[in-house]
Amino acid sequence: MGDSARVRERIESLRQSLNYHNHRYYVLDAPEISDEEYDRLFAALKELELQHPEFVTPESPTQRVGAAPSQALDTVEHPVPLLSLANAFKPEDIKAWWQRTSELLGTTDIATVCEPKVDGLAVALTYEDRLFVRGATRGDGFRGEDITQNLRTIRSIPLSISENAPRRFEVRGEVFMPREGFRRMNERRAAQGLPLFANPRNAAAGSVRQLDPSVTAQRPLDIYVYGLGWAEGASGPSAHWEIMDWLRTLGFKTNPLITRTASLQETLALYEGWVEQRSRWAFEADGMVIKVDSLQMQEELGSVGREPRWAIAYKFPAMQGTTKLKDIGINVGRTGSLNPYAILEPVRVGGVVISHAALHNEEDIHRKDIRIGDTVIVQRAGDVIPEIVGPVASLRTGEEQVFRMSSHCPVCGHTVVKPQGEALHRCPNAACPAQALERIIHFTSREAMDIDGVGEKLCETLFTAGLVRDVGDLYQLTSKGLQRLERMGEKSASNVLASIERSKTRPLGRVIFGLGIPHVGQEYAELLAQRFEGIDELAAADRDELLSLPSIGPKIAESIVAYFSDARNRETLRKLREAGVTFRRQAENSQGQNLRLEGLTFVFTGRMERYTRPQAEDLITRLGGKVAQDVSRRVSYVVTGEEPGSKAARARAMGIRLIDEAEFLSLIEED
Repeated sequence: MGDSARVRERIESLRQSLNYHNHRYYVLDAPEISDEEYDRLFAALKELELQHPEFVTPESPTQRVGAAPSQALDTVEHPVPLLSLANAFKPEDIKAWWQRTSELLGTTDIATVCEPKVDGLAVALTYEDRLFVRGATRGDGFRGEDITQNLRTIRSIPLSISENAPRRFEVRGEVFMPREGFRRMNERRAAQGLPLFANPRNAAAGSVRQLDPSVTAQRPLDIYVYGLGWAEGASGPSAHWEIMDWLRTLGFKTNPLITRTASLQETLALYEGWVEQRSRWAFEADGMVIKVDSLQMQEELGSVGREPRWAIAYKFPAMQGTTKLKDIGINVGRTGSLNPYAILEPVRVGGVVISHAALHNEEDIHRKDIRIGDTVIVQRAGDVIPEIVGPVASLRTGEEQVFRMSSHCPVCGHTVVKPQGEALHRCPNAACPAQALERIIHFTSREAMDIDGVGEKLCETLFTAGLVRDVGDLYQLTSKGLQRLERMGEKSASNVLASIERSKTRPLGRVIFGLGIPHVGQEYAELLAQRFEGIDELAAADRDELLSLPSIGPKIAESIVAYFSDARNRETLRKLREAGVTFRRQAENSQGQNLRLEGLTFVFTGRMERYTRPQAEDLITRLGGKVAQDVSRRVSYVVTGEEPGSKAARARAMGIRLIDEAEFLSLIEED
């Protein structure tokens, strides 16, 4: 054997040994050697790789420090969406979910798998030919951020796996920061004079989304894998419990508390035990995730909207704390509503430092008898915005002040009104700067015009700089004007303008919703888009015509008429029309005819080139079709883009027709 071969053999031996001990230490929590011995092996491998760089591979234990800093995080299309979970907050919610599930399945014999809902950042890990090749955040469920290099630094994520695995597959998990690691990290930051992190979840999310992987490598991050996203060419286990066992055999770290339950009573009893134990766990969790164990049952149950019917998050009871109410501030919304909020002495509740809390309206403040200067009880439940439960009246000194809503808008100074029958005070000045900014933020949001890259912060910057005063101005932005902004280069400006240009083709319903007409939410916007051929017809409708539509009451009808009667709004509409924003339905649908996809249901898997996932779904809906998230017997077509996931294999097994993007385009674009 030559010298080169002996060196390579020694390197491989050291890697296998280090991978084994990494797994024992970071996954099994059962080390077999001392830290000093591990460091000796690591140093030996690093020295050999320095002498022989031709043998360095990405999966080597020495490469976990990450790559060079990135300028930005790329976007990754999820082949199979990462769905969000419905929430339950009390036993009645879980009992109702169990009853619905039983009725849909036609049986009460349902096994479930329960595990703590770890408070971290959801990620998807893709493996090809036994190697970890890509990691992404959940994002909006369809698209996430590529954080591969950062995830490589987390030692409980295997960079390579055993041979007993599909050629390509994806696992999903939660990256988190253990409580003890969080405490030690904040102690170090305090000693260095650096700002402290508020809680382990924010610390974990911020660490994983760093542009410099070497920073991530210094953070005490861990992961629990909680499921299989998709797999190619493998039938695999038939139950979620079996999947978790299989993933453990491949070297993935799973939550040791995961439990299989056989009845509703057993599940509820487990939850009560966890509520008592959670403060002693090494990680933070805000609830219990309950999943139907049988994959066949999961498929039969399917999803509703963006939530699977076969799983639910049972949130832990709200955590409370007490602090001083320093003052009550006022935010002005896009419709002129004056929204009071509490300014608090910072208090830690449920691992989060809270300095502001929701106060719904003046009437609610008086009903709870909350006064400025009170010691108040603050409550946080999961992801819900912190709220004030009430005052601790026994601690009052007599210096507390009763809150009174200001008679003038805190932003523009206009006299405030309180419409009859409404709980909120409003600023009636349509030119109020605060309202104008909120309307721009709403217009660009994902639910409305979905202008990627134009978020709340950029909207504020554009508004403050005077470049955008209403939503029509967005379409008059130029690269030269954008580049005058701080941290806005030529490429960034080009990306922003491209996103704005793409938004011009959004469906009519989204445009109507984006206008921000008071009381017109997404459902009403879609209804109006179906009943009127375009914006002009809607603007010309009078109160009686609007009242003749189903679900439209006097308040909404009057709000629509008032919106289109306002001269400022008409000027904004002129700008949008001249910019080429969609103002009409497709002609074929305006007559209620040729809904050629009516009765058809589609499922997407893989990345599309011509349309984004939301755009394709909008097209299907406009043409009378439906979109499902899971493959079932009710699905007509499974549309396969690039890098399709396990849905394609399931569709083949069930005899459902698969079509590629070209065939899909021929269906939706035929004359």
